[in-house]
Amino acid sequence: MSTPALATRGLQKNFGALVVANGIDFSLEIGARHALIGPNGAGKTTFINLVTGALAPTAGQILLGGEDVTRLAQAPRVKRGLARTFQITTLFRGLSVLENVALAIGEHAGLSGDLLRPAGTRSGVIERAYAMLARLGLAEDASRLVRELPYGRQRLVEIAVALGLEPKVLLLDEPAAGVPGDESGIIVETIESLPAEIAVLIIEHDMELVFRFARRVTVLVQGSVLVEGSPAEIAENPRVREAYLGERARR
Repeated sequence: MSTPALATRGLQKNFGALVVANGIDFSLEIGARHALIGPNGAGKTTFINLVTGALAPTAGQILLGGEDVTRLAQAPRVKRGLARTFQITTLFRGLSVLENVALAIGEHAGLSGDLLRPAGTRSGVIERAYAMLARLGLAEDASRLVRELPYGRQRLVEIAVALGLEPKVLLLDEPAAGVPGDESGIIVETIESLPAEIAVLIIEHDMELVFRFARRVTVLVQGSVLVEGSPAEIAENPRVREAYLGERARR
């Protein structure tokens, strides 16, 4: 078997007596299209924060391409190919769309200092940023300030920024959250068109999006993996229905 793009082994996080990640074993294969779901408070975002280094685990391992990155800070993990988006966008809203993506590309390439110089000295970065925007259907918005865009377009820009980091693993934390219904279809189409070689893990409450996108689904409940399987297997699993519906599933 090939080495997973991302794996956790016995991943644990305690806040005093409160256990928010309980010995999680998880594997994301190269090129995977995987969803992580669970009821509110299941620990999904905590898991992502542990994987990315925003939180330090109490115990366990995090492996990126087979390399133990458990004790690495967030920036070195990004350099090794791990990128994420957030439930709420973290863009520079006072900069243009093109500038946001160019900053990500320049930082990843070690050219962030050059981005303070006139644009002519960073034309390669600008060209790559524009090409990324064109691929996601954002070229016409390149010169607009992020804050001028509808929220759904801002979510697309955040995906463009993440792709500018040239990830091997892309974690999408509720990419359609807060996006109006008439714009969410664009988000779905963009996610579906992501490069095949990138392993993608999506955390999402919208089950229609999950079952359209994912080839594998992991269900997290109270910080533990309840079950993993294909979308069809998850949809038919009574333990999953009970986890989401609680007492109503027993009636």
